[in-house]
Amino acid sequence: MKKILVDYTKCTGCRQCETACSANHYEGETNPAKSRIRIFIDEENALFHPVISGPFTNAECTSKNVININGIEYDECTICRASCPGRPWFFEPGTNIALKCDFCGDPPDPQCVAICAHGALQLIDDLGISRVTRKKRAPKKEEEET
Repeated sequence: MKKILVDYTKCTGCRQCETACSANHYEGETNPAKSRIRIFIDEENALFHPVISGPFTNAECTSKNVININGIEYDECTICRASCPGRPWFFEPGTNIALKCDFCGDPPDPQCVAICAHGALQLIDDLGISRVTRKKRAPKKEEEET
């Protein structure tokens, strides 16, 4: 299964990913409000966080947690991927249809990844991440006594 890996430390905030996504889904129309990826701009810290739209939920989140990213605290809602009533980032303007990333078709060819010149977005094989995670979590073998 393919996934888009986001490295916010490489994001420059150019928003070309938003433009490419909307142009791909709306026959050449470049309207970032219709994009399935949005750049959250942290003006105070001069950081940019790409957020890719995820599943729709008709209920607003009840757990408003604080997330710490490299020593900077954010409201969890800020970087959440869900389309929900509490944050209308991923709803098509005028229709209120929830938008969800579809990787720009099958086979996956996400235009946001294709246009990202800085490597902030990468299409990866999910199996590779799972193998790395399992390796890190595997207990160390104890040496046998001789």
